[in-house]
Amino acid sequence: MSIHAIPQAAPVRATTSRPRLLTVLLLAAGWGASAALWTPRGPLTNAQALWSIVISAGLGFGAGRLLRSRWAVLITPMAYVVSLELVRLNVSGPSVDPPHPSLFGAVALVTGRGLHGLLSLLPMALAAAYGCGFRRRRGRILAGVWTVVLALVTAAVAVPARTGAIPGGVAELTHVEANGHRLGLMIRGRDPAYPVLLFVPGAPGGSEIGAMRAHLSGLESHFVVATLDRRGGGGSYGALDPVSTMTPAENVADILAVTDYLRSRFGRDRIVLLAHSGGSLLGALAVYQHPEKFSAYVGTGQAVDVEASDQIFYDDILAWARRNGKTDVAHTLEKQGRPPYRGFWPYETFMLHETEAYAQRSAPLEIAGPEYTLLQKAHTLNAIMDSWDALYPREQDVDLRREVPELKVPAYFIQGGNEMRGLSVLFAQWYAGLRAPAKQLVTIPGGGHRAMFEEPDRFVAALTTLLGR
Repeated sequence: MSIHAIPQAAPVRATTSRPRLLTVLLLAAGWGASAALWTPRGPLTNAQALWSIVISAGLGFGAGRLLRSRWAVLITPMAYVVSLELVRLNVSGPSVDPPHPSLFGAVALVTGRGLHGLLSLLPMALAAAYGCGFRRRRGRILAGVWTVVLALVTAAVAVPARTGAIPGGVAELTHVEANGHRLGLMIRGRDPAYPVLLFVPGAPGGSEIGAMRAHLSGLESHFVVATLDRRGGGGSYGALDPVSTMTPAENVADILAVTDYLRSRFGRDRIVLLAHSGGSLLGALAVYQHPEKFSAYVGTGQAVDVEASDQIFYDDILAWARRNGKTDVAHTLEKQGRPPYRGFWPYETFMLHETEAYAQRSAPLEIAGPEYTLLQKAHTLNAIMDSWDALYPREQDVDLRREVPELKVPAYFIQGGNEMRGLSVLFAQWYAGLRAPAKQLVTIPGGGHRAMFEEPDRFVAALTTLLGR
C-alpha cells in the first residue's frame, strides 16, 4: 500500500547488517503469527482494530529505524503476511480461504483480507517509511495523504455501538458468556417488569438487532425484548472459532444458556422464545429439550428440515431460471447438482435468486443503525458466509418432524401468506402432526419469509393477541 510513498526503492544499504534484517523479519513474522492466533479473521472489535493499528505502526517504525532502508516498507509487511497466512491455515471459511471467483467471493476478499490489510499493513508500511527517514518530496506528500486516511479509519473504528435509551425502561447492548463464548445481546423494554421475550434470528451468522429496533419497537411496550446475535453473527462473530464447535447442538446450548441468563437477571421462571427461519429450527429444539424454561414458543418463517427444503428450493429456482431465460443461473445449478452441499459457495446461487424466484420483497441488510460498529457493518456478509460454511452442512440431518413431535408449552406460529414453498410445504406437514397444550397458526396476508419485519404492526398485534390468550 504505502510503498508507493517511496518511489525508486534502493537496495538495502551495505551498512545494514544481516542480524538487523533477521531481527526485523523475526519481529514481523512473530507479530503475524500472534495476530493469526489472536484475530484469525482479522480485527473484529474496536479494541482489536485499535491495538492492531498501534502494534503494526510501532513494529513498522522500529523496522524502518533499524534497517535505515526503504526496503523496510516492503519487507516488514511481507514477513507479517506470510507468517499470518501460514499460522491460520487451519482456519476455514470464505473470508480466509483462497479467493473465490464470484460476487460474494469479491466481497469476502475486500472485507476480509482487504480490511485486515487496511488495519495492519497500511500502518506498518507508513510507519516504516517514516522510520527509515525518507526524503523525497513526492513520497512525503503521498505518505501524508495515506496518514490522513489512516487517521480517519482509526477514528471511525473507535466509535462504539449503542442503542437509544428508553426512559424508565431498559435499553442496552451487552455480552453473555455462554459455553465458553461471548454472545452479543440487545435488551430493550419500556418496563423491566414486563414478560421477557428472547428472539433468535434466522440465517447462520445473521444479525437482526438493527431490524428489531427499527421495525419492532412496538414489542417493547409489551415485553422486555432480548435479541440474540447467534454464534458467528454480529457482535458474536468472534465466537465462531473454533469452527469445530459450530454445531446444531452447541447453538441450542447457546440459546438455553442465554435463556438462563435472562431468567436469572429478570427474576423469571419462564420466558417466551420467538425464533425466525433457521433460528426457529434451533429454537424448537431448545424448547423441546427444556420446556420448563419457557412459557411459550413462537415460530415465524418456521424451518423444519434443511435438506428437504433445499431440494425444493433447487427445483423451484431452476424451474424459474429456465422459464425466464436465465440460462446462466440454470447452467450453474445444473452444473453443481442437487443439494446438500458441503460448503457455502453452492448456496450463493440460492441467495442471489430466491427473492426473484419466489416473488419475495427485497430484504436489504439492515445494518445502518448505531447498534453496529463500523467493523460489524463491514463484516456482515463475511459473518454470514463463514458461519453458513461451518454450520449449515451440519444441520442437514435435523428434521423437526422426527425430532420434535410435540412441545409441552403453547406453540404459536405467525407465517407470511407468501412464504417460500421450500419452507411452507414442510411446515404444513410438521404443524399438522405437532402436539402441544395449545397450538395456533396466524397467517399475515401478503407477508413473505420476513413477515415480522415486512408487516411489523400486524406481527405485533398477532403476537400480543396469541400470548395474551
